[in-house]
Order: sequence, then C-alpha cells, then structure tokens
Amino acid sequence: MNSDVIKIKSNPPNLFKRIYSVWFRHYKVYTKNLISNGFPVFLEPLFFLLAIGLGLGKYILDMGGVNYISFLASAIMIPPAMFTASYECTFGTFIRLEFEKIYDGMLSSSISAKDLIIGEILFSGTKGFFFSACVLSVVSAFGLVPMPMALLVPFAGFLTGLMFSSLSLIITSFVTNINHFNFYFTGFLTPLFFFSGMIFPVSDLPDNIEWLAYILPLSHPINIARAICFNKFSINFLFSLLYIFGFILIFGFAAVKRIEKRLID
Repeated sequence: MNSDVIKIKSNPPNLFKRIYSVWFRHYKVYTKNLISNGFPVFLEPLFFLLAIGLGLGKYILDMGGVNYISFLASAIMIPPAMFTASYECTFGTFIRLEFEKIYDGMLSSSISAKDLIIGEILFSGTKGFFFSACVLSVVSAFGLVPMPMALLVPFAGFLTGLMFSSLSLIITSFVTNINHFNFYFTGFLTPLFFFSGMIFPVSDLPDNIEWLAYILPLSHPINIARAICFNKFSINFLFSLLYIFGFILIFGFAAVKRIEKRLID
C-alpha cells in the first residue's frame, strides 16, 4: 500500500494535464452561469455600435477609406476580449485568492503556482476568443464586416485575452482591497477603449500624444482586426504582432513571478 502511494506521488500528471485541469475547472464554473456571466460583455459593445455607428454614421460617411459603421464593427470585436480577461484576472482571481481560498486546495495537489497562473491566462484567452466570436456573429449577420476573412478576428481576441490577463494578474498581485480595481478599470481600461483607434484612427490624434496610443496595448489587436477585415496588411501589421507576442511573454512572465510570490507569502 505504501509503495503504491509513493509511486503515485512520484508520477504527477504532465505539464499539459496540470495546466488543462486549471483551465477546465474555470470552464466548468463559468459555464454554470454562462448567460448571466456573458450577457453584459456580449451586449455592451453591440449597444455601443448601434448608438455610435447609427448616430455618427449619418454624419461620418467614410473613415479610413471604409463605411464608418463598418470601421467601428471591425474593431468592436476586440474590447470584449479585453474586458472579460481583465475581469477574470482581477475580481475573479482576487476572490479565488482571498475569499474562497480555492488556490490553497489546488496547490495542495500536484499543481504548481506556475501551472495555476498559466491556466488562468489561457482560460482568459479562451474567453477573449469566445466573446470576440459572439460579437462577430452579430456584426457579420448585418453584413458589417467582410467574410470569410473576418473569421480570423477571434484569434486576435484570443491574443487580446492573453495580453490583458497577464497585465491584470500583475495588478492583482499588488491589490489588497478589491475596491481598488476600480482605479484600474476607470483610469486605464476605459481610456483605452476610446483612444486606441476604435472610434477614429490613431493617426488623427494630436502629434504630441499619437505616440502614446502606439505604446498602449489595445491599439495593436484593433490594428490587426482591421487589417484582417479589410485585407490591408502592411508593416504595421507585423509590428503589432511582434508587440503583442512580446507583451504576452514579458507581462506573462512577470505575472507568474508576482502571483507566485503572493501565493507563497
């Protein structure tokens, strides 16, 4: 009997199974209330598209060489990925960490802190893909984005989810009061929504702050989504891809280190 126990402990699940178990746990919990969880994230960008697109669309007929409402629709698929990943890895992670103490039980198994954090990031990326695809299904039904190229946009949503989950985990690693996340959402994410090229091209910003939009993360997945939708690929597309992958690697590594330290402490 003792030898069997020793054998089990010396042969833990492989890395893929450990990370997948974290992802699957979050998937099962989230999908229990999928409609109530996903309803706001799914509808908010559509209401925005209707209000701004139909309203301003009467006065702005062309933007960036395309119909204005199509200009908006090509980018509106990306912010849901940003917001859902950010909520998951701020409020969601904080609650699991401080209130529900779920991570304590997970870490008592063969799952390491690194497995746990990578699983969180991948689950948030999956949510980013899903909600980008949901918005795509609606805007494509109205013929606002060209198909089939637009089918690739949810993959940009996946990358967006990875980016903002990594960044949000770093924020979470410093937060001790759940109400402090309001500063992150109101002071950082909301301005990104308006000044990252979704409503108007980044090039229309004043020269002295245009550079800031290219440093901030949301403008790059929006740039990729537009390039895919309108088949306008350039060197900027490659730059945005390199920026996104570099962001994920740097902030993902920092998130692992920060949250791992907090879990141990």
